[in-house]
Amino acid sequence: QVRLVESGGGLVQAGGSLRLSCAASGTIFSIFSINVMGWYRQAPGKQREPVASVTGGGNTNYTDSVKGRFTISRGNAKNTVYLEMNNLKPEDTAVYYCHAVSGRDYWGQGTQVTVSS
Repeated sequence: QVRLVESGGGLVQAGGSLRLSCAASGTIFSIFSINVMGWYRQAPGKQREPVASVTGGGNTNYTDSVKGRFTISRGNAKNTVYLEMNNLKPEDTAVYYCHAVSGRDYWGQGTQVTVSS
């Protein structure tokens, strides 16, 4: 079992920045077995969509709409993942969910990001 806890959401004006953090906890085996961590988001009335991910080997992937603005990274302990969001736009407004794969999918509870125009 893996538990994911997000932090760092909030309200920001367009053009501003936010940094999301996600910490994974659980058994040593389950944490060691995490091979992908990342972020999804869900805006009101829309489906949840992938935003960015990073593998254990450090390979990153971004959805086109955030390329050049968002940066995903993992902490030294490998059980944390961060999402640095710059030049935020109103269309980035959504609930952001941390996601990890360790034999199965795990999800955090979500953190609200609101970008005002």
